[in-house]
Amino acid sequence: MPRRYYITTFGCQMNKADSERMAGVLEAMGLEPVPEPDEADVLLYNTCTIRDNAEQKLYSYLGRQAKRKHQDPNLTLIVAGCVAQQEGERLLRRVPEVDLVMGPQYANRLGELLEQVWNGSQVVATEPLHIVEDITKPRRDSTVTAWVNVIYGCNERCTYCVVPGVRGQEQSRRPEAIRAEIEELAAQGYKEVTLLGQNIDAYGRDLPGITPEGRRQHTFTDLLYYIHDVPGIERIRFATSHPRYFTERLIRACAELPKVCKHFHIPFQSGDNEILKAMARGYTRERYLQIIETIRRYMPDAAISADAIVGFPGETETQFQRTLDLVAEVGFDQLNTAAYSPRPNTPAATWDNQVPEEIKEDRLQRLNHLVATIASDRSQRYLGREEVVLVEGVNPKDAQQVYGRTDGNRLTYLPGDIETLRGQLVRVRITDARAFSLSGVPLVDHALAGA
Repeated sequence: MPRRYYITTFGCQMNKADSERMAGVLEAMGLEPVPEPDEADVLLYNTCTIRDNAEQKLYSYLGRQAKRKHQDPNLTLIVAGCVAQQEGERLLRRVPEVDLVMGPQYANRLGELLEQVWNGSQVVATEPLHIVEDITKPRRDSTVTAWVNVIYGCNERCTYCVVPGVRGQEQSRRPEAIRAEIEELAAQGYKEVTLLGQNIDAYGRDLPGITPEGRRQHTFTDLLYYIHDVPGIERIRFATSHPRYFTERLIRACAELPKVCKHFHIPFQSGDNEILKAMARGYTRERYLQIIETIRRYMPDAAISADAIVGFPGETETQFQRTLDLVAEVGFDQLNTAAYSPRPNTPAATWDNQVPEEIKEDRLQRLNHLVATIASDRSQRYLGREEVVLVEGVNPKDAQQVYGRTDGNRLTYLPGDIETLRGQLVRVRITDARAFSLSGVPLVDHALAGA
């Protein structure tokens, strides 16, 4: 039986969380991680299909490892995640050396699928599956912060997005199971959890129950109230939000609950209403700006981040300019940007009004320049302020420094010893503010922030 494994993860936080779960399965089976892929007996690629370049990178890696497998037949090659779900058996026809192709919903069944492989089968596991409560224990990449899945899948049908097809329908976990996982993390010394969902604001709409007031019994807002008092957990984050479902009740809860970080990641994708309609996003520019205004009314200093796509089919220069205008009006702390990439089995990929690549690249560069300028301006408000930083690790570029994040999710570096400060909330005076990170000095000899 193989004894060493290596996982390569592409894509989003959900994929990173899935990789932690699969690493937990492998270690429970007796396998140990190795630092380099060529040292492993089991190679697992947890894939992303949002962008074509990630998919092409996967096939490049597989090509190299397929050659290696001809020299070492005992090597086990696994492709998991969204490309696996999208391609299924086609992936085996393209790279027949792959032993196991498995969709995201099979992450906690990796062990039984591997047993089939090691008994001589080539396995494709991509059929729709109801996700039973996951009893596997993830191998966490951090000892301070942890991902916690609260809802799997997505019921939206954005015309550019493959997620519903590869991650399946929405399935919410029971709140009791989520709280139990967070309590166990607290008992292990974790200080921060990030609640994850492809569309986290949709949490609970597939769970039964109606309140006396006539609303759903289980909503994401109710979940925040339910888990907020877990002893030992100092911070709660969540991602990713959808403007269609982002309510004032949720905003009010985030303002009221002290452990919930005042950072919101709410993708807007385009600043033009016609493009938003073509994307099937279900909201308007005006609705998005109303959400931002409401957040800042309750929490004036809240950090806002988002995602945006340029060059969507049919996008004109005037429509792109509306995206630039929205970015300038909101003043994002961070914005993840991408040029539109046609994806298989999505409506927009078949339209005949595709924007030329050179125009997409030009618009992406212009947007990125604006984003960097605004982020740098937003960072200046931190200069001279005291911020509370949860220390996570050592600065990889300077062993004399540690790093952590502020409540607003701003990466911050400070001098200190990781053995003393890891997992501690440290009051820091900010002395340097860059576009996407800060530096500072700890106050009162590394005094911990009070609760």
